[in-house]
Amino acid sequence: MVTAQAYLIRHLGIEKLLCVAGGSMGGMQVLQWAASFPEMVRAAIPISTAARHSPQQIAFNEVGRQAIMADPDWKDGHYYGETVPAKGLAVARMIGHITYMSDVSMAEKFGRRVKEERLDKKFSPDFEVEGYLQYRGDNFVKRFDANSYLYITKALDRFDLANGSRLEKVLRAASHVRFLVIAFRSDWLYPAYQSKDIVRACKQAQLDVSYYEISSTYGHDAFLLEVEEEEHFIKNYLRRISDE
Repeated sequence: MVTAQAYLIRHLGIEKLLCVAGGSMGGMQVLQWAASFPEMVRAAIPISTAARHSPQQIAFNEVGRQAIMADPDWKDGHYYGETVPAKGLAVARMIGHITYMSDVSMAEKFGRRVKEERLDKKFSPDFEVEGYLQYRGDNFVKRFDANSYLYITKALDRFDLANGSRLEKVLRAASHVRFLVIAFRSDWLYPAYQSKDIVRACKQAQLDVSYYEISSTYGHDAFLLEVEEEEHFIKNYLRRISDE
């Protein structure tokens, strides 16, 4: 992905980027930019991400993939022009959405409130959180492709910046890149310790690195929702490095 982006940037006649920034999978691409094309990057801001997935992160993605592939409409990926594997993709989205939130954010948003309108079926949704997850799953199907979900989650799981080597050794190639690593305390999908691992490796590689951990109850979704605090901090950071 990053190699393709670099080709595009060069095609556009851009020799150097002030900064590459991104969260989650975008954060992984930021790290790859710094490691593979350090001469093109002045600063890197990876947010809520990891240098590689943990077994738990891989496990969550695998459950989502299995939900899609278990849908009889998936047909080994050959469903185009026919019925799409909507049920499997909806379940995958529901699983994913749970990991994007936090225990606190779900309690604040739903509590144990029951639905006002309930179907008279034994296993129909009783609680608001159940109805919300089904709503998110059903809406996701309208705008996303099941095979794309499979490939993207596989790309996430296979990403390993160090690729069997030591992370600090790989990051030494980015000796002239400045790093700002951002994490969120309630993010249990990409917990703060993974961001701290990146910071530690940067320091061991003797890179210029800053770390900012934001207190938020939104879980992994925080990198999309805590816009004002991120904007304030990133804006000041970019202003400082652009003036140097």
